[in-house]
Amino acid sequence: MKKILAVVAFLAFPVHGQDFPAKPVKFVVGFGAGGPTDVIARIVAQKLSEAWGQQIFVENLPGAGSNTASVTAAKAAPDGYTIMAVSTGFIVNASLYAKIPYDPVKDFAPVTLVAVSPNVLVVNPSVPAKTVLELVDEIKTHPGQYSFAGPGIGSTPHLSGELFKLKFNLDMVHVPFGGAGQAIQSTLAGHTPVAFTALPPAVQQIKQGTLRGLAILADKRVAALPDLPTMAQAGVPIRRRTR
Repeated sequence: MKKILAVVAFLAFPVHGQDFPAKPVKFVVGFGAGGPTDVIARIVAQKLSEAWGQQIFVENLPGAGSNTASVTAAKAAPDGYTIMAVSTGFIVNASLYAKIPYDPVKDFAPVTLVAVSPNVLVVNPSVPAKTVLELVDEIKTHPGQYSFAGPGIGSTPHLSGELFKLKFNLDMVHVPFGGAGQAIQSTLAGHTPVAFTALPPAVQQIKQGTLRGLAILADKRVAALPDLPTMAQAGVPIRRRTR
């Protein structure tokens, strides 16, 4: 399952005849600092600032699977001076929560797709499992003793973890964080021994051995970690729905 990052502007239509932007622009991010959405937003903000000759400042508003940030952006003035970086949870939340105080279609105008990133399954090195199937056996042998970190309820890593639990009927609790950065730090510290997260914030830890990568949640391996198998290669084939 992939995490898709896009830039969305709240009705970004500058006043006719006015040079845009004539003042600093707010770039809202629904997750904490250090995660892929935040990192990509800051890269885009820097490039926009250079191109526009105006300050673009990032404001992190983590919480409720990015709903907190979405509500803030939806209530902003429709003048193009508030833009937002979102992940797939922006659309997923509409079906996950009983009610959300914004309309992801009517309240926002999409601008562009920025990046696509696969998710990854990692564990703290203290976990004895060296493969995905060994992890399954370890969790089944110690029911209720394992938890997994994720960057917020409704995020694709969270849903990936829940699918993993359902497939193997695992007794494992999800611990949501305000972003991938916090989820990774918790797993590094061993508080949550397992994590499902977007790949970018985990790459260096996997390479350095401070986290053990078990599988990439994608159809093929990634160049950054050529030795890391896909879920299918790790013995967990993904059943695709056919029409």
